[in-house]
Amino acid sequence: MIQELKERVLNGHLPDKLELMALSDAPLLPLSEAADDIRRHFCADTFDLCTIVNAKSGRCPEDCKYCAQSAHYGGNKKEYPLKSKEELLALAKENAKRGVLRYSIVTSGRRLSDAEVEQVCGAVRLIRKEAGIQVCVSLGLLGKEAFQKLKDAGVTRVHNNLETSRRNFKNVCTTHTYDEKIAAIRAAMEAGLQVCSGGIVGLGETMEDRIDLILSVRALHVRSVPVNVLNPIPGTPFEGNEKLTEEDVRRIVAIFRFAVPDGWIRLAGGRGLLPDFGEKCFQSGANAAISGDMLTTFGITIEKDRQMLHNLSYRVELTHG
Repeated sequence: MIQELKERVLNGHLPDKLELMALSDAPLLPLSEAADDIRRHFCADTFDLCTIVNAKSGRCPEDCKYCAQSAHYGGNKKEYPLKSKEELLALAKENAKRGVLRYSIVTSGRRLSDAEVEQVCGAVRLIRKEAGIQVCVSLGLLGKEAFQKLKDAGVTRVHNNLETSRRNFKNVCTTHTYDEKIAAIRAAMEAGLQVCSGGIVGLGETMEDRIDLILSVRALHVRSVPVNVLNPIPGTPFEGNEKLTEEDVRRIVAIFRFAVPDGWIRLAGGRGLLPDFGEKCFQSGANAAISGDMLTTFGITIEKDRQMLHNLSYRVELTHG
């Protein structure tokens, strides 16, 4: 069944929900190998490596149950306003110096104010002029006008995770809706920006929820898909969630690859919880990652990641779409 579906995918077929659900119980090793064959066929050995900066931290009014930055839970000890353009430039230069091609400015909160958007635009213009690195942003539920300003300043990609399935979203967050997220994604696309959107696994969701998530992402024509693994943070409602195993994450990555054959399946937050830091996932269909520190937790160094990718015969290059 795995090989038959793989051949159909290689010939242009996009698996439906029933076909993807059938992979949930498939033997892991042949599933991983087939997913990697699909990745190699559509994306060759190109790898998309990016870093993020926590540009505004804490006191978020949203109640996302996994997040240490929510003001509802008090788990985050790092609270500060939006970083200055000089600070963001210095961090961009450091990342560029270490071989990173894509740098993302991430802020807490429902959305930035108009004044804060202008401040980020100023930082982006400076970064594009003096650091040369590609700039992404994750600034909340903005509208088309704000996204257009960011694009004009030099932003190329917007990040906005759907997080989980539509059915399960109410169990994760109640202060904004799935449709509001989708509206922000569409607004960014209408402004001519690429979009990066995926979710978090380990929130208590089912495999069906995960498959519904990737199908929602695919329906939006998103090709950069972050896979975050929940790091249960003390003080948040999900602090007692059971951690996923390396095998769990490999299976999810492989199924996502079948669903989005030509995409960039990106291991993101929580990768440091995996014993091999994601190496087996990079042989199971994943071909992108966030390197360095995450928003409120430590990650894997850029140097270690680049060495791992070299050993796996990947080429770190700037990707599009």
